[in-house]
Order: sequence, then structure tokens, then C-alpha cells
Amino acid sequence: MTATAPAPSPARAARATAYLPRLALVLAALLASLFTAASPASAHAALTASDPKDGAVVATAPAQVTLSFSEQVAMGDDSIRVMDPQGKRVDTGELRDMCSGSTVRYGTALHSGLPNGTYTVAWQAVSADSHPVSGAFTFSVGAPSATSVSLPDRQAGGGPVGVVYDIARYAAYAGFTVLVGGAAFILLCWRRGSAERPLQKLVVRGWVTLTAATLAMLVLRTPYTGSGKFADVFDLDGLQAVLETKTGASFVSRLLLLGAAALFIAVLFGAYARRQKTSAAEAVDGTGAGTGDEAAAEAEKETSDLAFGLAIGGTVVAGGIAATWALAEHASTGIQPGIAMPVDILHLLAVAAWLGGLVALLVALHKVPDIEREAVQRFSRVAFISVLVLAVTGVYQSWRQLGSWSALTGTSYGRLLIIKVALVAVLVAIAYLSRKWTGRLGEVRSTEEAEAGATGEEPAEVLAGADVSRETSTGSGTGSDAGADADPRRAAQLARQRAAREKAREKQVRDADPGRAGLRRSVLAEAGVAVVLLAVTTVLTSTEPGRAAQLETNRSTAGPAVPNRAVKITLPFDTGGQNGKGTVRLELDPGRVGANTLHLWADGEDGKPLDLPEIKIAFTLPAKEIGPLPVAPDRDAPGHWSASGVQLPLAGEWRIDVTVRTSDIDQTTVQKNVKIG
Repeated sequence: MTATAPAPSPARAARATAYLPRLALVLAALLASLFTAASPASAHAALTASDPKDGAVVATAPAQVTLSFSEQVAMGDDSIRVMDPQGKRVDTGELRDMCSGSTVRYGTALHSGLPNGTYTVAWQAVSADSHPVSGAFTFSVGAPSATSVSLPDRQAGGGPVGVVYDIARYAAYAGFTVLVGGAAFILLCWRRGSAERPLQKLVVRGWVTLTAATLAMLVLRTPYTGSGKFADVFDLDGLQAVLETKTGASFVSRLLLLGAAALFIAVLFGAYARRQKTSAAEAVDGTGAGTGDEAAAEAEKETSDLAFGLAIGGTVVAGGIAATWALAEHASTGIQPGIAMPVDILHLLAVAAWLGGLVALLVALHKVPDIEREAVQRFSRVAFISVLVLAVTGVYQSWRQLGSWSALTGTSYGRLLIIKVALVAVLVAIAYLSRKWTGRLGEVRSTEEAEAGATGEEPAEVLAGADVSRETSTGSGTGSDAGADADPRRAAQLARQRAAREKAREKQVRDADPGRAGLRRSVLAEAGVAVVLLAVTTVLTSTEPGRAAQLETNRSTAGPAVPNRAVKITLPFDTGGQNGKGTVRLELDPGRVGANTLHLWADGEDGKPLDLPEIKIAFTLPAKEIGPLPVAPDRDAPGHWSASGVQLPLAGEWRIDVTVRTSDIDQTTVQKNVKIG
């Protein structure tokens, strides 16, 4: 047998209790830092292209503005706003859905006849995994100009509304974990706990927290994805619009499932708890033996059937609540959503069974004086299975969300994942210590009972309980208590004194087992790490997955090769008339996006400069449907033309059209494609 550790002294226990407020402050600081880092939430759908491009200068006003995204987004008629230099809207306010295949593109038409100047485009959307994204950029027509429009500095989902929404998200995860984990602990590990008031309060508080957090997120959804103002929680039109979205539907489904969970809790702590109390009383009194064996067996069967029904119903409800996250967040987007969503549900249920059961065990160790060693051992097995499920589902989720080893250290999602894995490892290490304390649980009590049986004496716990019963039974016959019956205030005072004595004796019995004290400390440490782990998980769900982040980086850095010298081309032409043959030599310096200087020379068949009556140049980017952008060069000398400030707004394969006229009726157009970086 393992040696029994010495019982902790009262002073040591007091010091340990004094550390609890400090531990709470440290955990609160960690949570605050995590939520500060999480607001605003990282973008999950990224703007990959726009037409016109950010900072582009176009020769003529475009007919529309289009935006392309890395994944599906939800947009409304007011999601894209285009403003002139004075801040007046110049778009029609009608959203154009231009998505085709894997291309996610939206646009809005502009009013005709827009003057030259700098225009501001502000956009806002909700990505497929329910997180809001927004941004702004400018483009210019003709030439840049001063503008009174300032780019918004607040990202969607940020500000005070974003902080409150993130807190509600954390509370929802915590409430789900406590609700599901506490109920699972009772049904799988300690059925007698259904009749214990502290565990009943724990599970009910988990239900209340999850319900309140879901309602808060539902009413905050409009300002969270829109204006960022708390006053918009009263916008009924906005609430109706939210209910029509995937996220709104998930909130409503969760609330309906929480109604079913309330019925489950009522049965668990009602009929089932009463049967557990009856069984426990019969076991103590011995009334279940002898002639009542058949009735006791029937009652036991009914209790087992009720427990089985509760387990099935509770699993269905818990899985449904977990599905409201899986269907609306990361698992519903990206690759393999059909596999990712069931895996995410299993992951959430395993987290709840482990961490929520851990909280229930901690409450039982602190509040219930006689939890059995077998209950702790059963939870240890449940936790082990939960960790195995977490490992398998976590590996798949990590592969799906990261996509490469470089994303593990090169993205915020990967770094948070490393922190989460480290916290899980710490939890497993502390759980190993808890298993050792579980082996020592009840050793002192078993020794005392054995010694008492040998000497014919009652154990200390039984004597303490007898003292309480004796005081309760004999106290009513004393003169003071008889007088108390006539004095309600005195009766209430005596009742409080008896309750205080009973509580003190329960604490004395509870603290007499050093194995229990050690287990309580290790489980408290596990719970503290679990709080931080849950916070990291909440932040992780609002962080752009590594695969998407790397894709966005690759798209922003990739592009056509940038030439290291000016673009030079030679084009032969033949207008068909007299002296209609020759060549034009065009040079575009530096041959990049932005302003360029253009030079063009025309030579006849004899190689001498050819002074043409007229020459025109146009640039077109067919891939982006930009152009033709006309350029009218100035004549510098016979056979030589030039133009400065030739603006090319985007990189890509540009087509250069050169129109040559050698007489009043002889004209031709020649063209060539060049790569502009």
C-alpha cells in the first residue's frame, strides 16, 4: 500500500485558501490579455483583388467597383459604399453578385459622369464562418486629389461591442462545458451526485450562463457586424436580418435545444434524484433486503432505465448544441466540411466531458464530504477517453486549418495552437498527479473503520453524525428550545447555530483525509489551467486559420514578374498605301504598375525616321476587363513621340494597341502583349 501523506495543518490550509484570490486575479489578467489580443477578431475572408485597385489612377471613371474575396461572404445592398472627395456617395447602392465557380466577387454600379479626383471605397461583409470583415481603399480618376473622407480606423467586430461579444462567446463555451460536463459526471461517474445540492447548482448555472450568453450574442449581432453601437441592439429590422443568416439560425436552434436541456435537468434533479435518495436510504436502513428484494430489484431496474434514457437524451441534446457551433464557424468552411463538422462536434463534447467533469469533481471535493473513491476513478477513465478523442480530432483539425508546417510558427493561428497544445500537456501532467492522490483517497477512513471494527467503537465520522442527531432529537425537549418555539427569532437563531455546527463537522470530516486534500489541490490546479485553456480556445475560434492566412499572403506576394528594365517592343506595320510600310519602336519606362514614361519612334522601310500624320496608343488588361486606356503622345521631333505619367493601375498581361495613320485614308492598328509587374 502506498504510504499515507501527513494531514495538512490548519495554518497550511489557511495559507492555501489565501492564495485562491491571487490565483483568481492572475487568471483574470490572463483572460484580459487574451481578449485584448482577440479584439478585433482577425479576418477570415480576405479581400484578394479589387477593380479599380487600391491607389490606382484610371484615365476614365469606371462603370462599377468590384471586390473579390478568398471565400464566401454575406453582403447586403449597403455593404459597398463609394464616396467622392466631398464625402458624397456616388454608387447606386445596388449590390451585384458576380460570383462564378470558385470566384467570389461582388460589385456596385457607379453614377455616370463622375469628375476627376480621389474616391474612397468602404466595404463590410460577414465571412462564411460568421466573423465580420471590413476595409477601405481609394482610387483616383484622372489624377489624385485632396479628399475629406477619412478611412475608418475601426475594424468590423472591434470596439466595446466587440469586447462584450467576445466575453459572451467565452461565457457560452464555459456554460456549455459546465452544463454538459457536469451532467456527464453525474450520469457516468457519480449517480448519487444528482441529489447533491452543490452539483445541482453547478449544472443549472451552466445552463443559465449558456442561455444568457446566446441571447446576448443574438441581440449584439447587429452592432457587432455593423455600426458597432450598442443602441442598435434595439433595431428590430437588424434583428430580423440576423435571424435570416446562418449565424442567427444557429443561435435560435441553440435556444430551442436549451429548452430541451431544461427538461433534461428537471428530470435529472427531480425524479431521478429522488430515486437515488430512496435507494441510498434503503441501503443504509436495510429495508431493501429480505421480503422486499423483488420490489427493490424492480426499483433498481426502473432507476437504471431512467438513467439510460437520460444518457441517450442528454447525448442527443448535447450533440445538437455542439452542432450549432460546428455548422456556423470554422468547421463549416474550407476543405472537407462534411468531415470537419462531425469531428468538431466530437471535439466539443470531449472538451466538455473532460473540463466540465473536472469542475464538477472540484465542486464535489469542496462541498460534499463523502464522495467515493470509485466515483473519482470512474471520472479518471472518462477523462482518459476524452483526451484520446481530443488528440485524434485535434490532429485532424490542425491539419485542416494549418495546411503546412510553416503555418504552425508563421501564423497567429499556429502560435495559438502551440499554446493550446502546451496547456493540454500541462493538464495531462497535473491529471497524472491527481491519479496518485486518487489512490490515497479514503485510506485514513478505511484504517479508522478497520480499527473501530476491531475494538467495537464507532468511527469518528459516525460519532460526529450521531452527535448531530442527538442534539437535534434531544434539543426539542429542553426548556430553552421549548421557549424558542414561542419565540420565532430565537428558533431561527438556534437553527443557524445547528447548521453552523453541522457545516463545521462536515468540514472536519472532509479535511481529515489527506488524500482528499491533496486531490482537491491538484484538481484546483487543473481547473485553473482549464480556465486559461478555454480562453485560448475561444480566441483560436476567432483567429484566421493558418491555411487561409498563408493563402492570403501568397496571393498578395505572388504576381507577374517585374522587369528589371524598361519594356521595349518593335511592331511592323503596313497601312496599304504609298509609303505605308515601316516599324514603330515603343519604350515604356519603368514598365511597372503606376506612372510610366512612354517613348515611340516610327521608321520607314529605309530605316529613316517617318513623320506620321497621326499616331494613337491604348492599353488594355483583358483579364480584369480594364481598358482600353487611351494615351495621346506629344510630337517631340520628326518620327518621335512621348508621353509622361502613363498610369497602369494593375499588374498583369497588358495589350498595347498602336494605331498608325500614314494618309487621310490609310490607317492600321498593330498590337502586342507585354507583362507589367
